[in-house]
Amino acid sequence: MSDDVDTITFSIESEDDVADEVTVPAGLVDLLAEGDQNEAETVADIVLLSFASRAHHLVHHDQGEGEDLEAQEERVMDLFEERFGVTFGEATGHQH
Repeated sequence: MSDDVDTITFSIESEDDVADEVTVPAGLVDLLAEGDQNEAETVADIVLLSFASRAHHLVHHDQGEGEDLEAQEERVMDLFEERFGVTFGEATGHQH
């Protein structure tokens, strides 16, 4: 049954010319899109949300310690707010 679901593949490249691909259900990308976002914008939003969520978890819920980890979490939260115009806490309702 899952083979009947259309997929879409995205390429990811770093500044160092390292690349990978990720394939996800196309309909899920459409469902998660906000407004008139295109597929790449939707996936980019989800990537940043995922990084912010994981960093938050590591720092605040996983006994993550260390100045470097906290600095990384602070930076991803700044990037999150720049992209979405709200803080991670405002967007998720999860604040400390």
